[in-house]
Amino acid sequence: MTPTSPHPAHDHGAHAVHEPEHTPDRRAGHDTEHDTDGQAELLDLDAEVLAEHIASITAWLPVTAAPRRIVDLGCGTGTGTLALLTRFPGAEVTAVDTSADHLRRLRHKVEAAGLADRVRTVQADLDGVWPELGTPDLVWASASMHHMADPDRTLRQVHGTLAPGGLFAVVELAGFPRFLPEDAPAERPGLEERCHAALDRLHAEHMPHRGADWGPKLTAAGFTVEGERVITVDLGPTRAEAVGRYALSSLTRLRGNVADELAAEDVTALDQLLDTGGPHSILRRDDVTVRTERMVWAARRT
Repeated sequence: MTPTSPHPAHDHGAHAVHEPEHTPDRRAGHDTEHDTDGQAELLDLDAEVLAEHIASITAWLPVTAAPRRIVDLGCGTGTGTLALLTRFPGAEVTAVDTSADHLRRLRHKVEAAGLADRVRTVQADLDGVWPELGTPDLVWASASMHHMADPDRTLRQVHGTLAPGGLFAVVELAGFPRFLPEDAPAERPGLEERCHAALDRLHAEHMPHRGADWGPKLTAAGFTVEGERVITVDLGPTRAEAVGRYALSSLTRLRGNVADELAAEDVTALDQLLDTGGPHSILRRDDVTVRTERMVWAARRT
């Protein structure tokens, strides 16, 4: 954005079978807890680093009246939930996620912010039988739609759940964030691009809906698309601590997904970047940036 779990994201959710994505799959009922700490850290860092960009999305939403009832599908650790509570102070949010741990973290955050009375959490598998979500005025899905086994079914479910005239906001990642210059590191220039290429190949195999144009899909499900926007993120170069930790967490997750696809020399160079005590650690670099895009669709049930 120029805003989740590499994501996040997703604001973002945990992977069902650890698909190669930096934002976890936020449906529910899947075995996601074994990597929950890493996912949660990444989602929290995504929220911290890109808070301004996330706020710009909620400010842009073409609401006709301030929503009173909001559903956050794939809420992760609460990035979207908290942004929506701030943007719409009269609203209550139902936060849905696959991960019980993420929902616990979200509850701790809203309690700390004094907002617990405005939030209900629901653990549910959105590829299965949908939970009772009421009749919301706004449904928010950030970095979660591309994880759905049958996204067209999910779109129809959202359409049927929304109040007449209600708004559906779909936020999707245009790609895994980039942090390094093209000629870095000196020992293996272009390392990050090779990692991204490997990740893209895995995405094509495991997540065919990632990068989809959701406009036609929304229209086919009965929505009227009222707005589309690309949010460009370009932060840095910076030595901000949170950005360094965000890069470290993201690249650690990236390594876990693509190491088997890389040359041994690339894995070695990546490990040097991730070695926080070593001289080549990404935390020691002064040229770290955050570069990515997020795409937003706002569609109304008419």
